[in-house]
Amino acid sequence: MKKTIAVLGLGKYGISLAKCMYDMGADVLVVDKDHERLKEMEGYCTASVCADLVNEDEVEMLGLKNMDIVAVAMGGNLSASIMSVAVAKEQNVPLIVAKSSSDRMSSILKKIGADKVIVPEEYGGEQSARILASNTFLDYFQVDENLCMVDMLPLPKWVGKNMVELNLRKNYKVNVIAVKNGNTGHWKILDPNEPLDANNELLAVLERDDLHRINR
Repeated sequence: MKKTIAVLGLGKYGISLAKCMYDMGADVLVVDKDHERLKEMEGYCTASVCADLVNEDEVEMLGLKNMDIVAVAMGGNLSASIMSVAVAKEQNVPLIVAKSSSDRMSSILKKIGADKVIVPEEYGGEQSARILASNTFLDYFQVDENLCMVDMLPLPKWVGKNMVELNLRKNYKVNVIAVKNGNTGHWKILDPNEPLDANNELLAVLERDDLHRINR
């Protein structure tokens, strides 16, 4: 089932996130008060709405309750970010992601309901999209134009099997280099004969073109 995401604010980060999510097959709603920016997104989104995101009534009319993810991409506009996060929280959106431009702003957004705060210097639009579009990826690192590294959960069909049985290098073109047991463990070299647990996190290296093999 494809994910639905609303990207509120079309700055550099919002545009990149929206385009990447759309390319990955998500239904993408983009919202901005600038008509020209919305026109530039034609062909890169499912729907677009012109709205003032500081206005509570206009934010409430967006229908955010129907979204799997709301990405508030206005790090330079605290008022609009607060209003958007607050309304999304009231409408019980499962995942609210907000862009921040300072530690203080990050703290405020978390307090009013943002599940994840993004600092653009640390997370680009593509990196965020890779994580948000997947039920498996916990983090995504671009090594270069060809190679990437992902922090991921094992696929359900991998649980209970070891690396020898799974042969991930052959079947998925994935090289698992380390494993840890959720948030409580430490990264360690993977024992190829140890069965995977559902709580394991895997650090894997693969080529970008092969991401679809584990993210479908």
